[in-house]
Amino acid sequence: MSRLPEIANPKRKAYPSDMSDAEWSVLQPLIPAGKGFGRPREVDFREILNAIFYVQRTGCQWEMLPHDLPPYTTVYFYFRKWHRKGIWQQMHDQRRADLRQKMGRTIDSSVAIADSQSVKTTEKRGGIYGFDGGKKVKGRKRHLVVDSQGLLIGVLVTEANASERLGAVVTLDEASDKLSRLEVVWVDQGYSGKKFAHAVQQVCGEPVRVEVIKRTSKSFEILPKRWIVERTFGWLNRYRRLSKDYELYCEMSEAMIYGAMIQLMLKRLAA
Repeated sequence: MSRLPEIANPKRKAYPSDMSDAEWSVLQPLIPAGKGFGRPREVDFREILNAIFYVQRTGCQWEMLPHDLPPYTTVYFYFRKWHRKGIWQQMHDQRRADLRQKMGRTIDSSVAIADSQSVKTTEKRGGIYGFDGGKKVKGRKRHLVVDSQGLLIGVLVTEANASERLGAVVTLDEASDKLSRLEVVWVDQGYSGKKFAHAVQQVCGEPVRVEVIKRTSKSFEILPKRWIVERTFGWLNRYRRLSKDYELYCEMSEAMIYGAMIQLMLKRLAA
């Protein structure tokens, strides 16, 4: 069994999802600073993040956080607040840039791979959901765009019956500031067609081309270049909170995905 990480609070035992000192040193500079006035901050943000990572890894309800972690109301308050202010995406994008540089690559990738994943939602009432007739899944669809290393460029969560092509175009459009070097977008046969290719060029620029990776047989096969985004979905499936879509709002589902990718990158940056 691997050694548990160090923790900031010596009064409790460490959980496997806790950040180590090295991981915390990587993420700490991106934590929002205090306002500089008013009541001094009393919240331990390292413990707040440890609690959020605990929920993501274990899949437990917010109300069932262990009592030696901060109160779930405080943890969820910061989880939602950081999403509204775009802090989750900012932390993710900065650490992604750092990791690519550590790997000897440029910050912006010249390659993007687009795909979607349909996941079930829970019986919780409210929120957006639909039925994917192809996958026979009632729930939501995660539209992902990743780089050549499988690292996340953009994500969009919609109802399951949403168009894959439209979702990919919207995701590319929202992530256009990270696609300055983009040359090619790899997709599967579900994204084929001149209209989709034209829409991608409208969003990303005329030189960008769409390359459809086709199957050669009806049996299972590992498609070249396409396995990269499938591996990213596999990474996300390690987090039990993402085994289904448990969130009421789609934007909170996106924040959960950013948080999972942050955890994954922290381990690589701190190694």
